[in-house]
Amino acid sequence: MKVACALALVALLAFAAPIANARSLKQDSSSITDADILNFALNLECLEAQFYSCAVYGQPLSAELTGNGPAPIGCQSANFTNDDIYSIAMDVANNEIAHVNYLRTALGNYSVQCPLVNIGSAFSDAANAVLNTTLSPSFSPYVNDLYFLHGAFIFEDVGVTAYKGALTSFQSKDIMLAAAGILAVEAYHSGYIRTALIENGDVMTPYGVNVSTIVNAIAAGRDMLDNKTVNTVDDEGIYNANTGDYILTPVDGNAVAYSRTPAQVLDIVYLGSASTPGGFYPNGLNGKIH
Repeated sequence: MKVACALALVALLAFAAPIANARSLKQDSSSITDADILNFALNLECLEAQFYSCAVYGQPLSAELTGNGPAPIGCQSANFTNDDIYSIAMDVANNEIAHVNYLRTALGNYSVQCPLVNIGSAFSDAANAVLNTTLSPSFSPYVNDLYFLHGAFIFEDVGVTAYKGALTSFQSKDIMLAAAGILAVEAYHSGYIRTALIENGDVMTPYGVNVSTIVNAIAAGRDMLDNKTVNTVDDEGIYNANTGDYILTPVDGNAVAYSRTPAQVLDIVYLGSASTPGGFYPNGLNGKIH
């Protein structure tokens, strides 16, 4: 979709009727437009882009990209020692930064500022929560290549399910197609992150458990946070202890990717409840869906 076309579409969407499943969205009013959904996506992309930009380049997004939003909490360079992982991390960072630019440009005057994001202590809070303990030393995705992959894993699968869950809510087929394109890129990212973690699945960490155990705990934690029980699966780690097999694709019985509603996504990124900002978004998201 060309930018000029996107701008025209968004201008029209400001006056669009409510979407069919608007009641499932956390909102300020009864009317949710495609622009509101894209702004929800922009908030999520801001989190990912800030994390990857800091990890790879050692600096946050520019004021132009954030819409003069606040600087992130905990921005720092990751200690990459593996050239292959660093190269892929740079590619992912450039993709996520491009997503922020693409959405902000398409939304134009309807775009929201990037919100305050915590890409520092929120990671250790998340790790403590999923492992049900206080880790020492505190978990940080910037310590080494492997921990960076764990940090990326927290976000990427959520991005895939968030975009898939939103696809049928768009009124514009052009915008739905653009969102599907971003979903595909997020799925490519997720596939690489999962593959790299699988390759290191048996590696023991300083926390007394191997990589597979930690990654599976993250997936189970996301599954619980989004108001599901562990036995009602809408998330999967990288290792099936019952079969002894690794899991590349988290899918349902028909090999279809899972979906999440905005409320479920907020449950995860707020590290608790969609109604209470916190976790990776200390002050919540910006826009109608928050």
